[in-house]
Amino acid sequence: MPHSPAPILITGASQRVGLHCALRLLDDGQPVIVSYRSERPGLEQLRQRGAELLRADFADEAGILDFIARLRQHTGRLRAIVHNASEWLAEEPGQEAEAFRRMVNVHMLAPYLINLHCADLLLDSAPADIVHIGDDVVRKGSAKHTAYCASKAGLDSLTLSFAARLAPNIKVNGIAPALLMFNEGDDEDYRRRALAKSPLGFAPGPEVIYQSLRYLLDTPYLTGTTLTVNGGRHLK
Repeated sequence: MPHSPAPILITGASQRVGLHCALRLLDDGQPVIVSYRSERPGLEQLRQRGAELLRADFADEAGILDFIARLRQHTGRLRAIVHNASEWLAEEPGQEAEAFRRMVNVHMLAPYLINLHCADLLLDSAPADIVHIGDDVVRKGSAKHTAYCASKAGLDSLTLSFAARLAPNIKVNGIAPALLMFNEGDDEDYRRRALAKSPLGFAPGPEVIYQSLRYLLDTPYLTGTTLTVNGGRHLK
C-alpha cells in the first residue's frame, strides 16, 4: 500500500504569510504541520482543513527543545521544513539585550536546533527541503531595527552552512522578502512612502512567497541560494 505524502512543517503559521502558505499547500493536497505561539483566528481555518497544529514558543532553548520532542512524537518523517516563525521587537532603552536575545532565539537558534535534530525526518523524502524565510533588510542593514536585522542576517548564514552540511540529500534555501502587505492601521502617508522604495511600486501580498516556496520545493538543482523577493528595491 503506498505511503501517504510526508507532511511539511511550517513554523509560525497562524497568520499572514505563514498561514497563506499553509493553506495553499493544503490546496495542493500536501499534508501540513503548523507551529504556533498563540491562538489566532487563522488557526481554525487550518484545523478545518486538516492541518496538524503544535503550540510552540521559540523564545528560549527549553521551548525549542520541547517542540522538537513533541514533533518527533507526532511524525516520523517530513517532506520539508519551512522556518517562517519571526519576532519583531522594539529595542527599548534598558531592554535591548532581552530583545536581541529573543530575536536571535527565534530567528537563529530555533532553525539551528530544529535542522540539527530533525534532519533525519527528512531523509525518508526525495526530494527533501529546508527553507528559511529571511528578510531583504539584511542586504543593507537597519539603523532602527539593528537586532532584528542582525538575527535575520544570521539566518542567511545558516542557509549557506546547512546547505553545505546536508547536501546531497537535503536542499537548503532561503527567501528574502521586502514589503508584502500592509497592516490594517497603516496610514496613507506610510503606505505611500513604503511603496516608493521599490521600482515596481506595489504590495503584492503573500502569494509571491508561496510561489517562491513552490519553486524551491520543485526545483531539484538548487541549494544554498536565497531568493530575493523585493520588487526591485536593490535598484534604488
